[in-house]
Amino acid sequence: MNKLYPDARSALEDLVRDGITLAVGGFGLCGIPEALIAALRDTGKKDFTIISNNAGVDGFGLGQLLTTRQIRKMISSYVGENKEFERQYLAGELELEFTPQGNLAERLRAGGAGIPAFFTRTGYGTIVAEGKETRQFDGEWYVLERALKADVALVKAWKADQAGNLVYRRTARNFNPMVAAAAPVCIAEVEEIVETGALDPDQIHTPGIYVKRLVLNKTPEKRIEQRTVRT
Repeated sequence: MNKLYPDARSALEDLVRDGITLAVGGFGLCGIPEALIAALRDTGKKDFTIISNNAGVDGFGLGQLLTTRQIRKMISSYVGENKEFERQYLAGELELEFTPQGNLAERLRAGGAGIPAFFTRTGYGTIVAEGKETRQFDGEWYVLERALKADVALVKAWKADQAGNLVYRRTARNFNPMVAAAAPVCIAEVEEIVETGALDPDQIHTPGIYVKRLVLNKTPEKRIEQRTVRT
């Protein structure tokens, strides 16, 4: 099975429609599928629910989809660095399901593992727990969190082989492995594709069974949100 598509647009075109849910890897701007996000913007489809740690920055990453008003709801753990996100949320134009970062990671992992829900102490007694079941275990209160599943997952990896096995590079791994398993169709944007068998099996982070499509992007921009250097 050939998983390689000629570009991000062709990898998305028969999958994207109004109102779908997409899980998108990355943390800040680190490890985001830049080309796939831009191609998603160019589809012109709208009313997306996006599961992602954050929404990029103004004008880059998922921030582009806020500018074009293609996102209806964000399921996120961090909403800083993006003034348009703040403006739309405060104006009631954007729905937000705010989720603590560890809970978000575990909800995605649970979705990929077929676990429907789990209890966690994180968020108990806060607005995060409003409307959710709570239960006491061994004298401590816990909140029931539902797993997260998407229609399509978009991830960024460093290397892939032709079978779709993925290797992430250092901190760019972040949410990507959990996102990759949380949807029936995962598209991986990668910087290098090697022959099947060239990757050390012990170094593979996401098995190819989860990856349905590959897009090669040899020269991603890899922006830094806030560059800090010594004086």
